[in-house]
Amino acid sequence: MNRACRKRPERLRAEGPLAPYLEPFSDYLAGRGYSQVSFWKKTFLVSEFSRWLAQEQIPAEEITRETEAAFLRIRSVHRCSIRGDCLTLSVLTDWLRQAGVIESPPAPVVQMTEMDRVLIEYTGWLREERGLTPATIDNYAGYVRRFLIQVSGGAELPLASLRAGQIEVYLRQRAPAGRTFASAKHVTTALRSFFRFARYRDYIRTDLAATVPSVAGWSMASIPRAMPASQVRRLLEASRTWATPAGLRNRAILLLLARLGLRAGEVVQLELEDIDWKGGCLRVPGKGRTQRPLPLPHDVGEAIATYLEHGRPDSACRRVFLRSRAPFDGLKSHSDISQMVARAIARAGIETECTGAHQLRHALAVDMLQQGATLTDIGQVLRHRSPETTRRYAKVDLAALREVALPWPEVRP
Repeated sequence: MNRACRKRPERLRAEGPLAPYLEPFSDYLAGRGYSQVSFWKKTFLVSEFSRWLAQEQIPAEEITRETEAAFLRIRSVHRCSIRGDCLTLSVLTDWLRQAGVIESPPAPVVQMTEMDRVLIEYTGWLREERGLTPATIDNYAGYVRRFLIQVSGGAELPLASLRAGQIEVYLRQRAPAGRTFASAKHVTTALRSFFRFARYRDYIRTDLAATVPSVAGWSMASIPRAMPASQVRRLLEASRTWATPAGLRNRAILLLLARLGLRAGEVVQLELEDIDWKGGCLRVPGKGRTQRPLPLPHDVGEAIATYLEHGRPDSACRRVFLRSRAPFDGLKSHSDISQMVARAIARAGIETECTGAHQLRHALAVDMLQQGATLTDIGQVLRHRSPETTRRYAKVDLAALREVALPWPEVRP
């Protein structure tokens, strides 16, 4: 919907301080893709809010969250509360703030500690120098903050006074029996990253990164959790019948995961400019702010084009894949892709223990290996930065393993 229908324009005749802004705000709502019913509910709520503001003699520039809550409480006495009313008023307030009508509230004055200052500098280093994603930066900063708080006991602790023994004691306390190998490894990785930063900025004089003990685990111990190739073909075949806008979107995403081995986060970040239709390639935003072109197979390109033509709603957002319900913004995170894959697997009637999106990436690697591709070829397709990452797929190449396996020793009496 490019613009909501105005069959009853009298409902847009607002009285009160919001009258000059109702028309442009209604255009803003129409551009967000809301249905006709949702559009009128939201605009009618705003017109009621404006009349109440006039009765209370509250100008538009003095609207706060407390003002919204007071109006909704009074309105609930005479009308049934509708789910989403609070969100509608929040959207209105944010829109007025962006338009300059309402001044942004001053940031609360918080006494910044030395730990806060160092962590802000550390997160900036991770973002600018290391090119990490915001989610990874938040995780690293959280691990480091908890470490510094526990080691210092809540008091100021100069980084120069840190010792290797304190790190070992902390990790022993933070590694209970129930913690998985991966989660414990995340803690040690974050601490090593922080100590390398602190050494680089001369906050510490010794290389504490080298003193962080390794997590007890065996290299290459796990086997990639890959969906069998027959189930992948069954899933993609079932997606051919999905004709709704959401179904067209989900089929295109499944093909990107299964045919190109994209990560869920890479699918979320794809933008319209990343598709080179003439060159038949796709520029994939990978880890470390890198972009690598990948060939665009015919079936993948056809599925994306079908979604863009018949399924993608009109939106100013440049992301390729959008929400199926208003507001039509881009997908938020990799968890949206994983949930979509899980629902698609259940819809296709496939029974499998693992329902995440990453298993389709593993399935592509295993299938390439069974078709005779080398580990180097697989690493290039999956865009691995280290050959060690691709080595794990050698464990599922049973034909090659049989050739190098030693014969079982004979049983002697």
